[in-house]
Amino acid sequence: MHRFLLVLGMVFAASPGVAIEADAAAASVNRLADRYYDLVLRRAPETAYFAGVEIARHDAISDNSPAALARAQREDDEILAELNAIDPDLLRGRVEWITYGILEQALESARDLRVCKWPLWNVNQMDGWQLNYPLVADLQPVGTDELRAQALDRFSGLAGYIDQEIENLRRGLEAGYSAPQSVVRRVIAQVDALWRMAPDESPFLSPARRDGSPEFAAALEKLTAEQILPAVRRYHDFLADTYLAAAREALSVTANPGGRECYEASLRSYTTLGRSGEEVYALGRSTVEANRARVIELGRIEYGLDDFTEIIAHVKDDKADRFSSKDEMLDFARAAVAGAEGRLDQWFGIKPTRTVVVEPYPDYQEGTGVSSRYEPGSKDRPGVYRINRDQPQKSSRGGAEIVAFHEAYPGHHTQIAIAQDRDDLHRITGIVFYSGFGEGWARYSEALAEEMGLYQTTTALISRRAWPARGMVVDPGLHLMGWSRDKARRFMGESGRFSPEQLDQMVDRIAILPGQLTSYDSGALEIVALRREAEKALGEDFDIREFHDRVLENGTVPLRLLRRHVEAWLERPQ
Repeated sequence: MHRFLLVLGMVFAASPGVAIEADAAAASVNRLADRYYDLVLRRAPETAYFAGVEIARHDAISDNSPAALARAQREDDEILAELNAIDPDLLRGRVEWITYGILEQALESARDLRVCKWPLWNVNQMDGWQLNYPLVADLQPVGTDELRAQALDRFSGLAGYIDQEIENLRRGLEAGYSAPQSVVRRVIAQVDALWRMAPDESPFLSPARRDGSPEFAAALEKLTAEQILPAVRRYHDFLADTYLAAAREALSVTANPGGRECYEASLRSYTTLGRSGEEVYALGRSTVEANRARVIELGRIEYGLDDFTEIIAHVKDDKADRFSSKDEMLDFARAAVAGAEGRLDQWFGIKPTRTVVVEPYPDYQEGTGVSSRYEPGSKDRPGVYRINRDQPQKSSRGGAEIVAFHEAYPGHHTQIAIAQDRDDLHRITGIVFYSGFGEGWARYSEALAEEMGLYQTTTALISRRAWPARGMVVDPGLHLMGWSRDKARRFMGESGRFSPEQLDQMVDRIAILPGQLTSYDSGALEIVALRREAEKALGEDFDIREFHDRVLENGTVPLRLLRRHVEAWLERPQ
């Protein structure tokens, strides 16, 4: 237990009555968190693989029916009502205080997001079933008769899940909800590639390829050929023949019923802050201008240029900053991650014990709008930094460095693996991810990597300043301020970080994930602000390793909870 928790714990111990009341409150919070954890894994058992948590069985699939959704809402409301009856101040100094804050944010966000009616327009090139279930197949445990039977049970339900998605989308169109047409086209391309693959190359056969049982392989091949792939084709044809023409042309979520309320709820859910879209936009604008000034300073030093546009053009035209092949891009990313891992000791007191590997997306997913990302590992497998190697000749080495440090060390992997190593946090921390903290830490890590001396390219030093905070502007710009695709592309393109194809991918990403792109710099600015407060409060006693430990030790928490946690640490006796 952390030192400041121990100090506060002694205060509670001095008052038996308060301690008894606190014990009861803590027990109630743990009971509610246990219930929520079990419900999440019952509703969406695949969550275990994406979060890297252990589960007893591997035979279930998500229930995406309207009845299941209604039941989940009732269950969440019951838990939130019981949680609201608990005084969180009784939990100060205990790990249950963290559990309370995480659970409260999860339940309130889920409640507020109901206005969006996500299941009615769940066509998503970033996080759709067509991406997730191939990954589930690749992670499905096999090797015993029981595990093989569980795999067949699970994937025998996939066709029904896909057909229910079609029905949900039909209901959405009838009610006036849809995804943007540009997003639908990207998903059609992803699904098209999935069902056109040769049967023996299908990602759904991954369990059989890893198992070795001829009987199991035959059964899974039959299931894939007769049930799964026909359902994939039905989904594809529905999108192409029916949905696309009826979908909205507008990119802004405000084109859907309740869209303005949906944007604000989604923004709060991602950032875990109370800022409105207009407030985020204004803060983003001022931050972009400060970053622009720093780019010009660097441009004078490195290139003898003092015009922002000329500096960015010089970076973009640097032929030595480009890759010649996909393999070179992969090797470069792996070397960057290895170099970063070797320098953690000077910057972190607590370091992850789990490793991370760098792997490419499968060929059929590259070029479809997916972004490089981090996939958490588990006790049995490493975390994965999954890179998109589409168009390596147009990809920047400096950009590759930035993303590597964002996704692996000192970014997402450091953050998530440290939390996974903690055995005193409630299990709920393993299945809840708050983008404001998670992406905020990763954006902060891009700057931290410079302090750590990790960047080997000049272009990275410029690019990492040219892009940040633009997401805080372009996201509400597109959804609330009436920005067109061209205006959004121009504003993002000024940073020089993206190719024309990537700019279109980014616009469609913003369109289908309203508010998400604001979370990176909203969170990073909050972490920087907390660091400055700690430096001022502690003076010569400030230790960057201890600060990073305090920020990361409780997992991916809401930013308001992080602030209270760091302030409690600063208030302890020194």
